[in-house]
Amino acid sequence: MTLLKGLLFFQLLFVVNELHFKWGTGIPGLVPTNLIFVLILILMRGKSEVLTLREPPILQRALLMFFGALAVAFLWAEVTDFDDPVADFTYLKNAIFYPLYYFLYLRCRQDEKTTRWLIIWILIIAAVAGLEGLREGLDYGFGKYNPFRRASGPFGEDWHHANRAGVFYGMFMPMFVALALFLKGQKLWRLAAVGGMVLLAGGALSTYSRQAYILIVLAVAILLLRKSVVLAVILSVALAGMVGYLPDSVTQRVEETKQQGAHGQEEVDVSTQSRWDIWAGAMDMLKEHPLGVGLYRFRNNIGNYSKYKHIDAHNFYVLTAAETGPQGEIIFVILLVMLMRLAKFLRQNAPKNDPEMVALSLGFTVMTVCVMMGNIYGSPFLEGAIMGPYWALCGLLERYVQFKMQAGDKDERPEPRHATLVERFPLAVHLGRR
Repeated sequence: MTLLKGLLFFQLLFVVNELHFKWGTGIPGLVPTNLIFVLILILMRGKSEVLTLREPPILQRALLMFFGALAVAFLWAEVTDFDDPVADFTYLKNAIFYPLYYFLYLRCRQDEKTTRWLIIWILIIAAVAGLEGLREGLDYGFGKYNPFRRASGPFGEDWHHANRAGVFYGMFMPMFVALALFLKGQKLWRLAAVGGMVLLAGGALSTYSRQAYILIVLAVAILLLRKSVVLAVILSVALAGMVGYLPDSVTQRVEETKQQGAHGQEEVDVSTQSRWDIWAGAMDMLKEHPLGVGLYRFRNNIGNYSKYKHIDAHNFYVLTAAETGPQGEIIFVILLVMLMRLAKFLRQNAPKNDPEMVALSLGFTVMTVCVMMGNIYGSPFLEGAIMGPYWALCGLLERYVQFKMQAGDKDERPEPRHATLVERFPLAVHLGRR
């Protein structure tokens, strides 16, 4: 294995499990994954491309616009509140850096076989992350729900990152479900996909993230309906009957969403109510600052508009509107539309006789829907450990389907015409007449 290929695989492992490596550079704002990225770029310069890629990449314009909106919000933040420019620039750098995985893996200079294995490697990393979350859940035990005993997998050392982990598990679940449902004649791979589903489901249960539960149920429902309405109904009834077998702590967590008030009225739990209060404060913030408060300024300002201070928005749509203004929100929505266009491109160009590519394209489509929904009740969109593998998957799948398209073009080319015997030996005609 060449050094370039090894680094491409290692970077995907590292970005999710950076917490376990505990490496550092000693340079403010610079982390090992940045150095790995630069080293990969250097090695790529000496290797020729084996695929004729379509130009421009599907996400290129939307991502560049998104980077521009972040940069403008960064400058606005420095103009209005010049407090800690190093921390601000580090935040901007991280926000731009991880989406660059899309471009890196789209142009990774690897052949079709390696591209496929990089996709499989991402799914293996996701499944192992689910296993780590499940192991933490088993260590904690599934007795009475305790908000301080929630699994975070490789994404955090304690319960603070449980919701982030839940979104990650919910995002990757449709990839495994699609492979389990739509692969044909590949029993071993389908069995592996089922195993990945079990690990991610176990990890999600251990996070006690209600958002993760919703994402998983939604993903399974959509893909089951795509496979067969009858199968969807049968499995829905079967799964509904299994709810009673879930750990008490899980059902307790779900039931906490709605509670009885002091006078018997129905109320939402404190966690849900706090989010609504924060979002209302963010809208007041936007009214007072119609151009946004600037990048990385939400936490510093939310205390002026709600009783919650120095806290995240718990909704990336709200966070983007408050920090970058309506113009930034529009650009972010354009980026989401282009992600769905990428998913459509994969579905339309996946060869119908290639069940693996069909399954990957369907799984990615639902995964993208889960990414959108996962940022409604949280804001992990700029988190490298959560979104880095997704951006890499965007690039790899676009690359992989172009390999399939290129192979299809070759198959459709007519066979070269060979000259007939008469054409090759024109004098033979005259010999036959004598």
